[in-house]
This record gives sequence, structure tokens and C-alpha cells, in this order.
Amino acid sequence: MKIIDDFMDGQKMFGEDISRIVNTVLLTIVYILGVGLTSIVAKLAKKNFLDLKINKETESYWSELNLGKSPMQEYYRQF
Repeated sequence: MKIIDDFMDGQKMFGEDISRIVNTVLLTIVYILGVGLTSIVAKLAKKNFLDLKINKETESYWSELNLGKSPMQEYYRQF
């Protein structure tokens, strides 16, 4: 029956449109709450997650890992 098939296709298109709208709204809210609030709190606390400042006096931007300073037993069970 063509009427039933057309009705089912219309419902499928409607469901896809509604899911696209709901997903966009929910992901926008999560992004604003998650990333936005984290960014605001980090700026208030003056926290820099990435060290992007350029210092012309430094020879290298590599950071020391100090791998030899921990006891060997700490490396066997890291998790």
C-alpha cells in the first residue's frame, strides 16, 4: 500500500529531523557547560593548560621528566 509506505517514510524523515535538532541542542548545552565553564574557572584561577608563551632567553622548551629519580617498583604497577 502506497499510503502506508508514504506515511512510514514521512515518520522516518520527521524522526531524523527531530533527532538532529535534539542532538544539536544537547551537544551545544554540554559544550557550553563543559568547555565554557572550565575555561572561565581556569581564567579566574589563572591556570594555563598549555604553555604558549614565547621566551626568547630559553634554549629549549623541552621539560625534564626525571625518570631516574623514582624507585623501580613504582614503574611495575602504574595503573
